[in-house]
Amino acid sequence: MAEQLGKVERLDVEHFAGKRKLYLIPLIFCGKEAPAEYVEKFNLYWEQVSQHIANLELKIGKVNHVYHESIVLAGENGLKVIEKLNPTCYQIAKDKCQSGAVLEATEDKELAEEGMDWERCLLMGFISQKVAKMVSEFYIEASRKRYEHIAQRIDETLKDNEAGILFIREGHMVQFPPDIEVFSVAPPALDEIHRWQREQVTEKREES
Repeated sequence: MAEQLGKVERLDVEHFAGKRKLYLIPLIFCGKEAPAEYVEKFNLYWEQVSQHIANLELKIGKVNHVYHESIVLAGENGLKVIEKLNPTCYQIAKDKCQSGAVLEATEDKELAEEGMDWERCLLMGFISQKVAKMVSEFYIEASRKRYEHIAQRIDETLKDNEAGILFIREGHMVQFPPDIEVFSVAPPALDEIHRWQREQVTEKREES
């Protein structure tokens, strides 16, 4: 089970000495056409994430490895991809790498692409329930293999007494190795974003 930040602050750093640590960061995106009010919450979210990471590094351990979903390349090449996906997240990843962390190739290219293709199919919708069920099963299986690969990559590269940071979308199903201490970073701005998104859905339903 992931630790909460409030609990972490009450624990002595020696409690985690020698252990493997993983700081889990929910990936939040912002499109070019996003409303100004969302952009404000989005920017605040990443500011708070950066502060929370700094707090975790101070109390528990400096980031040695950076992991990011959808990234199949390591080092500078991987950072360039992150910059295109999410410039704000890229800045955090870049800062950690400049401080000595290593950006790892987190995903298998074939598994990641297969999962994305099945997801696109699901979003299109179906007339046949039989086909919908088949595609859903294919997507679930592809996702299972993909998440297993992510967990394996972390297990292979994160050594004893090291800390890693993982940027991944909410709702993921990665099962982390039991000996890794996982700390979920969920700053107040994340709740604000969720609330804003729910309000948008409600408003659209009322308009229709």
